[in-house]
Amino acid sequence: MSRSLPTTSHRPLLWEYARSTESTEIVDIEESYGLFIDGEFRKPKSGRTFPTINPATEERLSTVAEAGEADIDDAVAAARAAFDGVWGSMSGAERAKHLFRLARMVQERSRELAVLETLDGGKPIKESRDVDIPLVAAHFFYHAGWADKLDYLFPGMRPRALGVAGQVIPWNFPLLMLAWKVAPAMAAGNTVVLKPAETTPLTALAFASIAVEAGLPPGVLNVVTGAGATGAAVVGHPDVDKVAFTGSTAVGKVIQDRLAGSGKRLTLELGGKAAHVIFEDAPIDQAIEGVINGIFFNQGHVCCAGSRLLVEESIHDRFVDKLKRRLSTLRVGDPMDKNTDVGAINSREQLEKITELVDSGVSEGAEMFQPDCALPERGFFFRPTLFTGVSQSHRIAQEEIFGPVLAILTFRTPEEAVEKANNTPYGLSAGVWTTKGSRILWMADRMKAGVVWANTYNKFDPTSPFGGYKESGFGREGGRHGLLGYLDWSEG
Repeated sequence: MSRSLPTTSHRPLLWEYARSTESTEIVDIEESYGLFIDGEFRKPKSGRTFPTINPATEERLSTVAEAGEADIDDAVAAARAAFDGVWGSMSGAERAKHLFRLARMVQERSRELAVLETLDGGKPIKESRDVDIPLVAAHFFYHAGWADKLDYLFPGMRPRALGVAGQVIPWNFPLLMLAWKVAPAMAAGNTVVLKPAETTPLTALAFASIAVEAGLPPGVLNVVTGAGATGAAVVGHPDVDKVAFTGSTAVGKVIQDRLAGSGKRLTLELGGKAAHVIFEDAPIDQAIEGVINGIFFNQGHVCCAGSRLLVEESIHDRFVDKLKRRLSTLRVGDPMDKNTDVGAINSREQLEKITELVDSGVSEGAEMFQPDCALPERGFFFRPTLFTGVSQSHRIAQEEIFGPVLAILTFRTPEEAVEKANNTPYGLSAGVWTTKGSRILWMADRMKAGVVWANTYNKFDPTSPFGGYKESGFGREGGRHGLLGYLDWSEG
């Protein structure tokens, strides 16, 4: 991407970023992958496979097995045998050793996993390298520390594992979502049948091979790949005791309806339409960076993305001008280039959804701004986009776009900001920028969101619980709260 700098003669000096492409030689992608069941990779009984592609190039990376109902039966049976046997009888201290070992091996293979995550998912390598993989290791380290301390979660209560956990995870943070689900389940003494997203299965399969190398007992972790039918088979299996799902609100509603009355424990982390509120006394330059991180991180493929920006009317024009200039500096392109800020959209289907919703914003009368940047000829890419002149009734202000698209609205009073922020069926996250601590607390107390960031955005830590309510789901992931969904309790 070219830039121009002023010179003493007032003639622009053109310069370009030199490419700094991460090597892919560290990754050895197999021609095909089987299902990981009972500690080994095996061919699917279904006989079906599907391709996984690089969204930045549209090239096939590998062929992956598609699990059918018979394969799910085998995976659940393996998980049940491990729970009834070696894992269920293992002490918390011994389980902790396994989780510590997994964490260390993730760290040792971090570069390989980061490259694989970017190839399969399209996110910039600097995000996979600096955010996703370090957090994966951190979650396993953190939950390893809890494995022998569960009796201290609640005084007077004796915890016990639920049994077999069926887990279905999305494509936006493939390995991190695995860690969010698998680490607490295993720390609590459960065994796992995991179904990764069909567009991003490779890092879950790589983690399965790490589990073998780390000496995890067979059956404790099982990875079954496939699309919606495979996930439905995991969720509905009669011998699964606990279901954890991260994904769309529509699918979450189907799962909750299906499991009603079954006795299975359920946690859901679903969609969001987060409000990012900027008051006139906010530190403008820092807030600009917070907004950029809030919506353009991971191409906006984030459930808690700050996709609705509420700016106090008195600073709206100045703030938007600065934001537009900042958008023009974002580098869009090859995710393997370390200079890239916005990588590839995960799939053609998601790109079409983003495009349709952006078109609706234009047709409904909002004013669109996109920086002038060339997109790669191949792959699924979309320019960073913002809309001004947005009203509450616009689809882009109500529906989750799950892409690099920001809808900007204004407000005059804190009360109006709260009313607009809460005017959504979702309740996952929110952000507030102001120098007044009392105002932060006042806003956080009134905003209907599971997580409220103050003068920052998209900050995560394994010790801090994350989750929402309303149509953003229920249950928490991370912190001691995240362990509760994998434990049953009795007085002791």
